[in-house]
Amino acid sequence: MSARPLKIAVIAGEVSGDLLGADLIAALKDRHGGPIELVGVGGDALERQGLQPLFDFSELSVMGLTQVLARLPRFIRLIGLTAKAIIAARPDLLLIIDSPDFTHRVAKKVRQALPDLPVVDYVCPSVWAWKEYRAKAMLSYVDEVLAVLPFEPQVMRYLGGPPTHFIGHRLVTNEKLLETRAARAGKRPRRLDEEKTILLLPGSRGAEITTLLPIFGETMRDFVARNGPTRFLLPTVPRQEARVRQMIADWDLKPEVLKGEEAKWRAFAEADAAIAASGTVILELALATVPVVSTYKTDWLITMLSHRIKTWSGALPNLIADYPFVPEFLNDYVRPGNLMRMAERLAADTLQQRAMLEGFDLVWQRLQTELPSGVEGSRIVLDLLARRGRL
Repeated sequence: MSARPLKIAVIAGEVSGDLLGADLIAALKDRHGGPIELVGVGGDALERQGLQPLFDFSELSVMGLTQVLARLPRFIRLIGLTAKAIIAARPDLLLIIDSPDFTHRVAKKVRQALPDLPVVDYVCPSVWAWKEYRAKAMLSYVDEVLAVLPFEPQVMRYLGGPPTHFIGHRLVTNEKLLETRAARAGKRPRRLDEEKTILLLPGSRGAEITTLLPIFGETMRDFVARNGPTRFLLPTVPRQEARVRQMIADWDLKPEVLKGEEAKWRAFAEADAAIAASGTVILELALATVPVVSTYKTDWLITMLSHRIKTWSGALPNLIADYPFVPEFLNDYVRPGNLMRMAERLAADTLQQRAMLEGFDLVWQRLQTELPSGVEGSRIVLDLLARRGRL
């Protein structure tokens, strides 16, 4: 007999969460053996797993407190809409993925209406960096946390949060990343005087692109003026392609705009270095062994509250390795001169590049797990469902 059907509510607010969720759902389908119906919010990857999203999740991809406040009425309506739909669907499990400003608020509402519903949080909130009290508060609406960073279970235990399991990261078993990593292993380091290929990655959110892309454009021009002909590649997600092309339409020097996952990984394989918005892509680049400069510009409200931020780095590879080897430029220091000079050093066979590659090796080692992340995550989810009598 096949396993009984499962209905899973899933909420992913960004591209990275959408990919993580799809990976976990695919593993759940294999391990469960019965049909799985999805309801909730997600993107292209979860749609391929059978989700019909309640709304376009790009509405949630905002950056900074001021943007959240500006769109607060719409956010509140979407939180209510999502919670109402999930409560009406009476799922066997609620899976919330990252984007805690949205997903956790929905989870609280759902838990109030369905107190026996198991709730799993995939991607531990950064309680180690900001608002430590959130860890203990999660006990009222989260049963298990699936962490993608190896130090997070210990932090959550210390802060009194829900049971937290390091399951690894889907990227270490991603086929395209592994192919890219293998291709780069045979890549000859460039000399300082050779023509380079530089990746520009201004983010997947509209606000990030609007803020960073003009600075990346100036960096491009400075790099060429100082180093001669250079190839610039700009991978983008389909939802942001039109915005990117419109912003660069009148540039005299244009990057090659690439759309889609296949093109992105080809660009990773060819690049000598990258200039990128801080986020999951920095970890992607590290695991693919592409030297990278990390950039981030906060809005004015976050800047005012920066004294409350506890973490010493915003770059995931630095946090995993536990020392700062990926250079980070924040706010007023995101300047073309800084980015250009650091990219010069990282794109060639220099001490800076060798030190970064050594850091990448350590990150790779620390993210290794016995089972792929989706498989281990599915085991924990199904165990929780069995304990709650949902299987």
